[in-house]
Amino acid sequence: MAETKPFKVTLSEADEYQTILAGRPQSFGMRSGRQALGAGVECGVHSTKAHEEVLVILKGHGLVQMTGVGDYPVRAGEVLYVPPETEHNVVAGEEGLRYVYVVAPITEA
Repeated sequence: MAETKPFKVTLSEADEYQTILAGRPQSFGMRSGRQALGAGVECGVHSTKAHEEVLVILKGHGLVQMTGVGDYPVRAGEVLYVPPETEHNVVAGEEGLRYVYVVAPITEA
């Protein structure tokens, strides 16, 4: 396994998508980004496939819709875990939503 080194990323205040970990040589499979959605905007239905995902809600509120699992209201200060092989969508509430996601491949313990 390659050597890893710590690094730091400053989160942007801009209302646009920001990559945090993807493509950095120090990561062994984790991906992360910061997303800002305007009022009523959705990120779009997608699947975690063979990954698990954590959503850290930074600002606003919204709804995470998980196919076959249910809908989860989320708000600033909350963290939501999305299991592997789960189709989901994030929908911002009337004040918008800003969150960080972290996606990691599942491995056998």
